Amino acid sequence: QVQLVESGGGVVQNGDSLRLSCVASGRTFGNYALGWFRQFPGKEREFVSAINWSGAGTYYADSVKGRFTISRVNDKNTVYLQMNRLKPEDTAVYYCAASTTAATRVRSEYRYWGQGTQVTVSS
Repeated sequence: QVQLVESGGGVVQNGDSLRLSCVASGRTFGNYALGWFRQFPGKEREFVSAINWSGAGTYYADSVKGRFTISRVNDKNTVYLQMNRLKPEDTAVYYCAASTTAATRVRSEYRYWGQGTQVTVSS
């Protein structure tokens, strides 16, 4: 069992930066691939970024590539999402998720989910 708690969301201006954090409980954090997803009102949750267990493999949605950076510190049971050059269309609830299989874009591969953190980018 893994519990995930996100933080770092907020209200920012167009072009600003935010760093989201997700802290996981449990002793086997290093065994999990981790991902960030986001959900717009009335839409399904969509893939943003993922990172494998070692941190050597990272993956991004085209819409955030070059602006967002995912990283993890296994000793701190924490995964980060650094979001730069934010746009109003990035406004969403952001979720952290853990997968026991692989770092993937596929939502159903993620077994554990956090409660989400709201990111609002004003124009």
